[in-house]
Parts: sequence; structure tokens; C-alpha cells
Amino acid sequence: MLDWSVQATQVAETIFNIVYLGTIIGTIIIVILDNRNPVKTIAWVLVLMFLPLIGLIFYYFFGRSTRREKLISRKSYNRLLKKPMAAYHAQKPEETPDTYRPLMQFFRETNQSLPFQATDIDIYTNGYTKIRALLRELRKARHHIHLQYYIFLNDAIGRMIKDTLIEKAKEGVEVRVIYDDVGCWKVPHTFYEDMRDAGIEVRSFLKVRFPLFTSKVNYRNHRKLVIIDGETGFVGGMNLAERYVKGPYWGAWRDTHIRIRGSAVHGLQTAFLLDWYFVDQTLITSSRYFPRMDTSGSIVTQTVTSDPVGLWKEIMQGLTIAITTARKYVYIQTPYFLPSETILAALQSAALAGIDVRLMIPERSDNRVIQWGSRSYLKDILRAGVKVYFYKKGFLHSKIMVSDDMLSTVGSTNIDFRSFEHNFEVNVFIYNMETALNLKEIFLQDQRESVQITLKKWQTRPLYQKAIESVVRLLAPFL
Repeated sequence: MLDWSVQATQVAETIFNIVYLGTIIGTIIIVILDNRNPVKTIAWVLVLMFLPLIGLIFYYFFGRSTRREKLISRKSYNRLLKKPMAAYHAQKPEETPDTYRPLMQFFRETNQSLPFQATDIDIYTNGYTKIRALLRELRKARHHIHLQYYIFLNDAIGRMIKDTLIEKAKEGVEVRVIYDDVGCWKVPHTFYEDMRDAGIEVRSFLKVRFPLFTSKVNYRNHRKLVIIDGETGFVGGMNLAERYVKGPYWGAWRDTHIRIRGSAVHGLQTAFLLDWYFVDQTLITSSRYFPRMDTSGSIVTQTVTSDPVGLWKEIMQGLTIAITTARKYVYIQTPYFLPSETILAALQSAALAGIDVRLMIPERSDNRVIQWGSRSYLKDILRAGVKVYFYKKGFLHSKIMVSDDMLSTVGSTNIDFRSFEHNFEVNVFIYNMETALNLKEIFLQDQRESVQITLKKWQTRPLYQKAIESVVRLLAPFL
């Protein structure tokens, strides 16, 4: 009887080992056949080989590709584009430098991003001025407010915005709100129910019922958009929470957000309504949301979105084109620097070609692991001649690029794998000298609050730091 029990146990163990090994090998084959970024493929294969159980769990929740899914049918998308297309053709043509026509055409082909004209663009570099301007514009709303944030917290700032939205809804203004379910995990449901009770339409993006047991947790909507009456829009890096005003305990919160007026708001509206269709299955195409502007303005812009579902990585590819076509300089601010091979090569190539390439990241990050990963890439770009600056005054959360006194971009996109591969992001690309010069001056002001890192100095940092950074770099595609 004992022998039979031992044999049964051995058979069960053998069957388990065969199934387990087969699952690991099968998953590795699936990863390889997915034909994704080779760096990411190798990273997954290494994790599955050396940490098989953990690797399987992480791959199931964070690694599976969803690119074959569709957010919206082509017919519905064309209906949505009908109104902004009409507004685009009604504009007075504006000349843009020949240098940027390939970039603009790329965005039109891959993202259906139409060039629109803004009457003016205001830049905010701290949470206080941005929130004050946002509240002022919200109170002016007459017809509708469309508001979308990755983080919309139940704190002093969040409640102030919530109360303003409720007040406008009671006045008869249409109010729609999208918040990211993971970004707002800690927010009590009553916070959003108060808005729903006041008649506000509130939707969460990719609701995650069991955060630890679903792959949805990996695909988040990182966009920050506000559209008021189809005439005024806000976009940038700041969410709705106190820390974007007060900053972390070690310093100020330095960020960048912009307010846009004019027909350029049609691009922001299209981005919001596409996400609204995704969360509500309601296609809104009325001309009321795309009002005709009295003046078209002279600032040419394109609102560009990217997501983990589409065929192309529009924002990453657009940044690559912008970097490689620069003739004088490229200045970039990002809180997290985990670049794809494409972006890394573009930065190196531009610097080696004699372009003044500068990268600014925070000296101290809000995420220690990502900070280690970011620093592992600095030697690669310092060798090529890229100038690197550590912002010292606080946490730099700004996401901007400015080039050649003409091209600039502001939005929600970080220079990292998560923004490029997994998040729903939005950036406005601006073809205008005044805006570029303003952002350039902001960068140079921040540079005075920074310390430049030289290759010689960087190579002398302690060996243990280099080791930690190198290990974390292996995990960069997952961060």
C-alpha cells in the first residue's frame, strides 16, 4: 500500500513538472512569436527562465499584448472626425516651415491628427497657477465641461474642483468626467457618487474589480484633459491632487501645463470624445461641441494621442522624428528616463551630429526604482555628448520638448517604456516661435536650479550604485 502511495506521488510530481515546464516553454514561445520589441522580449524570456512562477504571474497580468483589440470601429471614428474635419477646412491656411511638414504628415497619417490654429497658449509651471486658471475657466462654462484626469483625488484640490463641477451642473451645464480607475484606487466611491447625484456623467477608465488579479491594471489612461464649451482647453502633466500644488516634503513640485484657446481645442475635444466612446459606448458628434471660432489664430498645433492598442507608437515616433530633424538644439524635460532603443539612438545621433541636446531629470524622484533605472541610461547619452542636468529644487514632473525656436510639445507622455507601450497618452505639438521661445526660457530657468552631470564625474560614482542601476535596467521594459 505504501509503495503504491509513493508511486502515485511520484507520478503526480512528474505530471506537474511536465505541465509546469510545458507552460513555461509555451509562454516563452508566445512571447517570441509576438514579435515585440527585442529588448522587451529578452527581458520576459529571462524572467520566465530564472523566476518561472513569478514570471508566469507577471506575464499574465502585465505582459500580454492587446494590440489586436479595437477601441472604435472605422465607421464610428470617421463620424467622430466629420466635425473637426469641417472645422479644419474652414480655417485660413497657415504657413509652417518645410522642416516640420514630414512630422505633421506623419501625425495625420498615423493618428488622424489635424493641424489646428490657436489664438493663444498660456503656460503654467506650478500647480497653484494652473488650478487657479482652471477654476476661473470652469466657472465661465456655459454649455459643457469635459474633464479627464489620471488622478482626481478626494483632497482639498479635488473637492474644490468637484464642488465647482457640481455648481455648474446645477446651472444646466453638461459635465462629463473620466478618471482612471487605478490612478484613483484610494478615492472613496462616495466622492464620485456626489457628482453623479448632481447630474454629472462620471465614468472610470478600465475599471479594475480585483487589482491583483487582472491584466487591465497594466493599461492606464494617463491623459489630463479639460475642454470648456469647445473653446478653451487644458492639457499637460498636472493631475488634480494637493501634491501638485504643495509638492513633496523635500521640495517644490515643478510641472508644465498649458491652456489653449481657438480652433486648436477641436483636437483636444476629439481626444476626449474618443475616450468617452470607449467608457460609455456613446458617440458624441454634435456640432455644439465643435463651435465655429470667430478668429482662427496663428499658432499651429496638432493634438496627438497614443495607446497600447494601435498599430503605431505615434508620440514616441513623432519625438524621434523631431529629435533627428533638429538643426540647432533639442531640450527635453522628463521625470522618468527609460528610453526605447529608438529614442536613445535618436538622442545619441543628434548629439554626435553636433546638435545641442540637453536632458533634464529630477535629482530625486518619487519612485526610487525608476530613478535607478533612469540613471542606468545616462552613461550611454553622456558618451555621445548629450548634456544632462539634475533638477535640485524639488521634483521635476514636467514633460516637454522644445527645438530650434519653433517646435515644442507639452503633454502627459514621459520618456519611458510605460508611456510608450502601455499608457493612453496625449501631447500637443506646437509649431510656433513665441511658444517655443517661452518654453526654452522656462527650461533655461530650470537649468539654473540644476546641476550638470559630466561623464567624468558620472563614472566615479560608487560601484554599488552602478550595480543596482544595471540590475534595475534589465527590468526597465516592465517599469
